[in-house]
Amino acid sequence: MQQFTNHSNRIQQPAKAWLVYLSLCIALGLDYVPTGALPGVPDWMALALAFWSIREPARVGMGTGFLFGVLVDIGQGAAMGQHALAYVVLAFLSNGLARRVMWFPVLVQALHVLPILLVAQGLMVAVRVVAGDEFPGWWYFLSSATGAILWLPLDYLLPQQLQPVDRDENRPI
Repeated sequence: MQQFTNHSNRIQQPAKAWLVYLSLCIALGLDYVPTGALPGVPDWMALALAFWSIREPARVGMGTGFLFGVLVDIGQGAAMGQHALAYVVLAFLSNGLARRVMWFPVLVQALHVLPILLVAQGLMVAVRVVAGDEFPGWWYFLSSATGAILWLPLDYLLPQQLQPVDRDENRPI
């Protein structure tokens, strides 16, 4: 019997668990940096959760979104559950679109991520307004556009080990 030793290199290898959780912890640390009310500062955790929910839907999902959402709520002194709810919905939407988004080039992926980030921010604003806070203004939503723009460098920085050795232009995933 002949052994099959010639493995195809077209299938992307999953990301290392340490890389996924290290990048989520770095995003958590960036969210803890006090930026005040600066418009356009992205929600780093939402961006990292969307990225890994699309790239690794079996590893990063709604449970991870809830856990890191509670940690962001605690670190920022926000209404408890505000970020957790938004990140759970963000992870749900990202997981649902994961297979579709991976077929597109990076620019189109960023356009798919923009509405997901906007929904998450909209949920956070809705929770704040229901809790009695005032509407932060439309400039608040600029950070979703910044997050979508940052999708491009994020795609090149994080998943280096995910790129197949034998790239096939007809099969992007």
